[in-house]
Amino acid sequence: MKAYSVDLRTKIVAAHLDQKLSIRKTAAIFSVSKSLVQKLVKQQKIEGNLQPKPRGKPRYSHLNNSTAELREIVAAPPDATLLELCDLFAQKTGNWVVEQPCVTPYKSWD
Repeated sequence: MKAYSVDLRTKIVAAHLDQKLSIRKTAAIFSVSKSLVQKLVKQQKIEGNLQPKPRGKPRYSHLNNSTAELREIVAAPPDATLLELCDLFAQKTGNWVVEQPCVTPYKSWD
């Protein structure tokens, strides 16, 4: 589901704060949940804006900061399988990766 527009968020908070409507009444008027109204009012007071927050978890890869280690591992046994390379990477860095991400940075070294 898409985030509610900033315009709608502003109208919801204004109805609650400026018109002094209860949270339940505001939620009923705009056909949103009571918790959304509470969340928006709190966000307005704490952050001073009503911008939607980014969705999902931030993406992080253990390979981004391990390029040097990955090069060493790939160079050492040139005939190692992809699974063996991932095992070596896990032993060296303590981070396990699956086969597919292990290949992607290696392709970009060319």
